[in-house]
Amino acid sequence: MVREVHVKEIEQAVSKLCMEANFHLSKDIKESLEKSREEEISPLGENILEDIIENANIASKKEIPICQDTGTAVVFIEIGQDVHIIGGDLEEAIQNGIRKGYSEGFLRKSIVEDPLIRVNTKDNTPGIIHYLIVKGDKIKITLAPKGGGSENMSALKMLKPADGVEGVEKFVLETVDKAGPNACPPLVVGVGIGGNFEMAAFLAKKALIRPIDKSNPKKHIKEMEERLLNKINTLGIGPQGLGGKITALGVNIEVFPTHIASLPVAVNISCHVTRHKTIVL
Repeated sequence: MVREVHVKEIEQAVSKLCMEANFHLSKDIKESLEKSREEEISPLGENILEDIIENANIASKKEIPICQDTGTAVVFIEIGQDVHIIGGDLEEAIQNGIRKGYSEGFLRKSIVEDPLIRVNTKDNTPGIIHYLIVKGDKIKITLAPKGGGSENMSALKMLKPADGVEGVEKFVLETVDKAGPNACPPLVVGVGIGGNFEMAAFLAKKALIRPIDKSNPKKHIKEMEERLLNKINTLGIGPQGLGGKITALGVNIEVFPTHIASLPVAVNISCHVTRHKTIVL
């Protein structure tokens, strides 16, 4: 049996996600911030973390943006192969949902139509959409608004296979250290390893929507996540770059098979407002 889903359902879901993701900090991030406040050794850093938590609580209660940069709307949509989408064009429905969510939620519109001429589109479209066909008859939509400041501190490098684990970790640490205060720490660091040039970047972005209390299932990758988090938190950057122990809340790594001659690594840095919300239709 093929299940039908009307594009209007998808449009409404995307609109709702735009607002919820910008208003409400996810449970894993909030709990990590509270834990980090207890662990921070710098009095100033502790005060900053307290302010960040208070800000998130006010935003959630009043349903206003956690941050003034309400980001590029990045949509991950998993479509069951037994779903038939009816009533119109899927791409148009997603973009209309973004347009509606950013308008009704009074969210800042940050997208310019051309990267060089830079005229604002005035509705935060187009969003960036990643489609995936999966088994089943459901549609899973995750919306992740990505702020420009932390995105600008991200990087990709084509390492040589001989660089190995040491080379990967060195590149991640150098990227975070170079970012310093500019990405609004404490950070969540998404890392993509493998695939090819564009796949590594996709993996790094996808890593950011995994809860930071969920490790990669591969033992050696889980150990790398833990090792990198410990190393990052010895850099001394601290909350908002003003010194301290807590520079990152988590490191999430995703991997993919790659060519025998390649070792692509992408680092997608996210600020403490690592936003993502999911709806299953």
